[in-house]
Amino acid sequence: MPAQKRHPTKYPGVYFIIGTAVATGKPDKIFYIDYRKDGKRIQEKAGRASQDMTPARAAQKRAEKITGRILSNKAQREAEEAAKKAEESRYTISKLWTAYKAAKPGLKGIVTDQNRFENYIEPAFGKKEPSELVPLDVDRLRLKLLKTKTPGTVKNVMELLRRIINFGVNKQLCEGAGFKIEMPKVNNIKTEDLNPEQLKALLEAIEQDSHEQAGAMMMMALYSGMRRGEMFGLEWRDIDFDRGFILIRDPKGGVDQTIPLNDAAADVLKNHPKVEGSPFVFPGRGGNQRTDINKAVGKIKKAAGLPSSFRALHGLRHVYASMLASSGQVDLYTLQKLMTHKSPLMTQRYAHLRDEALKAASNLAGDIVASITNDKGKKVAGIDDRD
Repeated sequence: MPAQKRHPTKYPGVYFIIGTAVATGKPDKIFYIDYRKDGKRIQEKAGRASQDMTPARAAQKRAEKITGRILSNKAQREAEEAAKKAEESRYTISKLWTAYKAAKPGLKGIVTDQNRFENYIEPAFGKKEPSELVPLDVDRLRLKLLKTKTPGTVKNVMELLRRIINFGVNKQLCEGAGFKIEMPKVNNIKTEDLNPEQLKALLEAIEQDSHEQAGAMMMMALYSGMRRGEMFGLEWRDIDFDRGFILIRDPKGGVDQTIPLNDAAADVLKNHPKVEGSPFVFPGRGGNQRTDINKAVGKIKKAAGLPSSFRALHGLRHVYASMLASSGQVDLYTLQKLMTHKSPLMTQRYAHLRDEALKAASNLAGDIVASITNDKGKKVAGIDDRD
């Protein structure tokens, strides 16, 4: 293709050729500048007349490039390419989160963590590398969240941030934050219970409710102490009616465990209908694993008149544990195994109930002695109950 004719202007080193406007297809002046920089001759495009370029502006740009105020087109491209490569190798908090999820497929609680990341961590730190964080940044986020969120929620957000950073450091993708991320103090040792009247009202509400699964799940929580997530993942193959056991796969403690299937829980399951084509005992839509049932169990809780703070499923797990502990017939080690607590510290919250039951039992000794003493006293005084 022959070279296009160059048209000089009154400005030294500025010329144009006739091209075609991109938008209209009409003839268009394309301005070029010609100059020397560090002994090298540079010829490059300055711009189009259709995009507001003029000979005077082209001359101004030429002067700025000669003096070094702006880079040549080639140098600009090289700088942009270098910046792009640097950005690609730069592991920001957002990029680390993406890598973290890819490295841990099927991670438990990923939906909740994703919401925490998108709502709290990404807006504040998403574009920063861990090494760019300073303690004041994290403190501001922590204090801001504490104004509207519970300490437990804030702790979960801070813990997720720390987990993301630790992942990057362990994989040698980035440097650490350089300081310890402080966690808010949380007192989440909450033991929920129901008095006999409340429990009776709940059982009546379950009996009257039409939901096919909500009531059965509440009864299973009450009779077996199973967690909500454990019931969501429970399959019919995990239930051994003959031997009387339930297999809990991948529980909160980490390792598969079995818990006894008592008669009351067995009756609930035997009377619970199976969904054709689904392996789950309490399946969700399409027979897939259930992920939520808050609305249905909340309706039953409301019908029973229970406090709004009472957690419909987890609260009944506490009721199960409280009943066993207060009976005085179950030691804390056995209770820990029934509750599938990984640490005995979690079971200690029920210790006072067991202690009170044992104290009440020990008081029987004093009552017995007192009754014997009273009987002897009456006989000495010549008093006979038969009179």
